Amino acid sequence: MTCLGTVLGVWAHPDDETYLSAGVMAHSAASGSRVTCVTATRGEGGSWDEERWPSATMGAVREAELLRSLAILGVSDHRWLDYVDGTCASVDEHEGTGRVAALMSQVRPDTVLTFGPDGMTGHDDHRAVSAWTTAAFEQAAGDGARLYYATVTPDWSERMRDRMQRFDVFQEGTPPITSRDELALEFPLDPALMERKLAAIEAHESQVEGMLNAFGEDFFREAYAEEFFRLGAVKRSEAPAPSPRPDPPDAPPAPPSSRGPRGA
Repeated sequence: MTCLGTVLGVWAHPDDETYLSAGVMAHSAASGSRVTCVTATRGEGGSWDEERWPSATMGAVREAELLRSLAILGVSDHRWLDYVDGTCASVDEHEGTGRVAALMSQVRPDTVLTFGPDGMTGHDDHRAVSAWTTAAFEQAAGDGARLYYATVTPDWSERMRDRMQRFDVFQEGTPPITSRDELALEFPLDPALMERKLAAIEAHESQVEGMLNAFGEDFFREAYAEEFFRLGAVKRSEAPAPSPRPDPPDAPPAPPSSRGPRGA
């Protein structure tokens, strides 16, 4: 993978960033690039087991899980937008966009990672975050910055979608599918990086325990061994092109010489 420069990921809930971009984040951080992760909510509504993880405590639980996960990946710069899980679609779009744009102006990313308009799984929070980030990119990204949308390939969908539907991961019409020859960023994880990603996924214990019990670790190694993004936008300078310089005026004729012919 070529150097992505400063990387900014903008996601909806703790664990979105890990499934979709853990490899890219860890590789970029290890290469010396700045990596900033933004999460819109603390995932308060995400309890699979009310006895072990009561909904009243889920925000704190998932915050701690996310920070452990990012530490495994070597990412220390994390920001919250502090919205409530499940409410992003009702947030004023100008407000959400403005919050992301302010962070983008501060971080000055070369690469922005987020959901496509489909939200990857169709979740309303995901779709709202995509809309905010896309609008913020147009407003605040620097010249040459690139916006990437998470996606999957046809072969991935064929292998994995039905198995994941045991946990109702994808709404109708998702996941988004992009052929490999149309991908802008395709990142296969080497075995060592895959194990780091698996550890980062497992740090989100309250969310992943059921799937691990149902499928086992090898399922996650297969499902998340590659990360895929399509190009959403490239920021081009809005400065007007310089006007062409006018041709210089014709030179005036030389004055007649006061000297006679050479040798006269």
